[in-house]
Amino acid sequence: MADLIVGFVGLGRMGGNMAARALAAGFPLVVFDTADAATKPLTDGGATRAASPADVGAKADIVFVSVPTPDIVHAVALGESGIAKGGRARIIIDLSTTGPSMAKRVSSELAPLGISWIEAPVSGGIKGAREGTLAVMVCGPKPAFDTVEPVLKNFGKLFYVGEAAGLAQVAKLANNLLAASAMVISSEAMVMAAKAGIEPEIMLDIINAGSGRNSATQDKFPKSVLPRSFDFGFATGLSYKDVRLCIDEAEAMGVPMVAGAAVRQMLAVTQAKYGPTSDFTSITRVVEEWAGVEVKGKSAP
Repeated sequence: MADLIVGFVGLGRMGGNMAARALAAGFPLVVFDTADAATKPLTDGGATRAASPADVGAKADIVFVSVPTPDIVHAVALGESGIAKGGRARIIIDLSTTGPSMAKRVSSELAPLGISWIEAPVSGGIKGAREGTLAVMVCGPKPAFDTVEPVLKNFGKLFYVGEAAGLAQVAKLANNLLAASAMVISSEAMVMAAKAGIEPEIMLDIINAGSGRNSATQDKFPKSVLPRSFDFGFATGLSYKDVRLCIDEAEAMGVPMVAGAAVRQMLAVTQAKYGPTSDFTSITRVVEEWAGVEVKGKSAP
């Protein structure tokens, strides 16, 4: 493994932090991002900057991909200037939330080229990417997984779910649906409490000491809603994309998503009002506006 060169395409807030961890662990790194500024912290640390995904594929043996949408994943892997055109890379690892349908498509198109496809979508946010505490859901050919495991383990705890393409994406979509659902229903509960006159800090303490506690009440409300910063670090547009993908895939599998459809609609409303680049904690602001009250902490401006 020490002789293998690692590539990274997509150096946003998640990808950039994971690439930095790989570099800090001592792996030779080749990087590419459409934003030149995103590559600078890594090249300053010793990484080599590539001119395109194909250039990464020509210089690296294994290449990680961290990009926003399924179509971009396909283009980065198999497009005219995609990683597969480079000729050297033998394993591509997708850290993105791509959905099982696109994952299966990319895997099947890479196989005839002799390139193994590993899915490794992650959960845990920017802090987890920076500190190496992500949950990393992995599927793909076991020999390829064994090859990339020494790099992957620097990102967090690994959960290998099997060899079949799409399995890790199902796990990730289910996880992200739950995260968005917690944000939606917790917003309704917290706004109701505020409207009744209960101080938000006290209401959060009650929930988190009882059976209603969840990721939103334990993390997102105290950090981003009560301070009124709405800056947890996950865009509304990305959450909406993930939940929409989840609903579409579930329906194709014959699994009903009644509550999930309501969560999707709340994200659609939030995106329409505050834009796709808003933080998904802005869901609370939609409920607040409808109710005519704010969930505001004592120290909030």
